[in-house]
Amino acid sequence: MTADTQDRTTTPPPGGRAARRRSAPRTRTRGQKIRRALLWTLAVVLVALGGGGWWMYSHLNGNIDSVDLDKAIGDNRPQKVVEGAQNVLVIGSDSRAGENSDLDGGSKVAGARSDTTLLIHIPEGRAKATAVSIPRDTLINRPDCKDEDGKSIPGQKRAMMNSVYTTGGPACVVNTVEQMSGVRVDHFVEVDFAGFKGLVDALGGVTVKLDKPINGSKGGIKLDAGEHRLDGTQSLKFVRTRKGYADGSDLGRIGLQQKFMTAMLSEIKKQDALGNPARLYKLADAGTKSLTTDSDLASLTKLSDFAKSMKGVDPETMETIMLPVAYDKIDPNRVVAAEPNATHLWEAVRNDQPIPADAKKSPAKAG
Repeated sequence: MTADTQDRTTTPPPGGRAARRRSAPRTRTRGQKIRRALLWTLAVVLVALGGGGWWMYSHLNGNIDSVDLDKAIGDNRPQKVVEGAQNVLVIGSDSRAGENSDLDGGSKVAGARSDTTLLIHIPEGRAKATAVSIPRDTLINRPDCKDEDGKSIPGQKRAMMNSVYTTGGPACVVNTVEQMSGVRVDHFVEVDFAGFKGLVDALGGVTVKLDKPINGSKGGIKLDAGEHRLDGTQSLKFVRTRKGYADGSDLGRIGLQQKFMTAMLSEIKKQDALGNPARLYKLADAGTKSLTTDSDLASLTKLSDFAKSMKGVDPETMETIMLPVAYDKIDPNRVVAAEPNATHLWEAVRNDQPIPADAKKSPAKAG
């Protein structure tokens, strides 16, 4: 072997093998390519899920309107007696604005009233709840209020309960209930027709059982005695039925509203709707779309935490009663709080005590 040949075969190029490895293109195996593709796909999915989750959260949060009760009402509010108990005022508005205009004869009715006013008392320990309905035809003394623009509204004697919402909005309803009962309202939730209908439809309907028929009139619902599965539109007619059931008064309608409320809560529990992410999103989207709450509940996180704290309450054991009322002596088409029954009711709620028997009885019998 010549020197020239030895030099060509034994002397490595500049940089040696390390340089050749760095400069040569990498050849990946099929397995490496698949793993790399999977990692990129996973990264894209995570980003998409994160963005989608944030969008859903922001969307649902943005659905909720709120009212600062302390600011709207001021300092003239009852003191909390039992810290562990909760009192939630549920207001069903018959507003015909927006999506509500096409529901239940909306085009023929102007303005908005509180179609339902329901105080739900959840005792300390969260084991059992009591729902107290206040008839919309009840004559009350409305206190001074502020409207939604902050303008002062003087109080009024012998005002009808459902007119309070029209006059001063949900904060005025809370103020009125607090003054008439002496019960501190911790939270309020207001839902309108569209929100109610959407919530029922998101559940796939609600099953109710009637012990007597509803003979619908003037566009109302007609149902035989027995079990019925109702969709959102039918449910709205059901809870608003007045004529064609019992004596055709608002007191008879309250019984239907309470029956439907317990049936709906039972449906939510039966479906484990709060444990099913897809169903939960549908419910949250439908429920928050037309929802107004106090500022302490005005986010998904706060609503979720509150719902979790109520998990021990069984709808089947919820006690549903009506504010004891008597027919007004001046206007028999109206009712007034019956005493001492009403006072006994509010004392029991305020002090987180069992409701006494006389507080569950009304001289006005239709309810």
